[in-house]
Amino acid sequence: MLELLQSNKQLSGAELALACEVDRRSVRRYIAHLQELGVPVQAQRGRDGGYSLRPGHKLPPMMFSKDETLALAMGLRAARELGLNGILPALASAQAKLERVSPKALQRRLRDVVEAVALTPGQKSMPSSLLTEHLPALSTAARAQQRVRLRYRSGAQEPVSEDREVDVYGLAFRGGHWYAVGYCHLRQALRCFRLDRVEAVEARPASFLRPAGFDVLAHLSQAIATLPRAHTVRLSLHTDIATARAHLAPELGLLSPSPQGCRLDAQIDDLSAMAREIAGWPFACTIHKPNALREALMGLAQRLQKMAATGGQTAAKSRSPN
Repeated sequence: MLELLQSNKQLSGAELALACEVDRRSVRRYIAHLQELGVPVQAQRGRDGGYSLRPGHKLPPMMFSKDETLALAMGLRAARELGLNGILPALASAQAKLERVSPKALQRRLRDVVEAVALTPGQKSMPSSLLTEHLPALSTAARAQQRVRLRYRSGAQEPVSEDREVDVYGLAFRGGHWYAVGYCHLRQALRCFRLDRVEAVEARPASFLRPAGFDVLAHLSQAIATLPRAHTVRLSLHTDIATARAHLAPELGLLSPSPQGCRLDAQIDDLSAMAREIAGWPFACTIHKPNALREALMGLAQRLQKMAATGGQTAAKSRSPN
């Protein structure tokens, strides 16, 4: 319908209905939707009436819905996180063009998402839905530095919902979930809130000042790494911190310098999974605790040796003459 309006000076409702193969009621609904998007469609009543675009108004060749625009903004944000310096000017240009073709209200929300959201490059898992229900409202609050009230459901075995007043410093995606990171006035401390547990968001008439240089992803990674779990792990990694960071997921644990190279402190639930993680490292390590991790690693080594030996015997038999 938009293409028809751009290519014709004026069309009647009947002509639009015929061209789009819909009834006149649908035409009126589509026209109203275009007007809501900020498209200057004029309606003239009477015998010679019809629909037309405001004279002198040049529309871009493409229009996006709210969700499409936010999805594109998220893609631009993710591309910027890749750190490809050669394409940064192109990304800025693409974002500016996207803002220009969006209605004013959506332009604001677009800037909120781009500035308040943090993504981790190279993440293997992605959310089932790119945009969660409360992501736009929380990104707006973070950028405006406006306090919000969250109706938040705990992650306990018997979940409890309670109201939290929060100063949201930013949002981040990590380990398959979106998080809002900020100061919780109920707990009087920094907290991370999973967005799939947020039941409602309400803006409050209070503002805050975000700490200068606050790193949302760094705080979230540390918070996830230090959550109490079944086993406390301490390892000495025989490599430098830069190499260790290149091979370890940030949420696996906390790295710190040590005489051997660096130390890893972690909280884990699955010792077998940790043993498989260690087996994939290109550097050696010393296990300080727990002893059960040594046993899990030895068990893994024995299984791999057995598999290798069995594979060798099978290959030898297949080469032997009948």
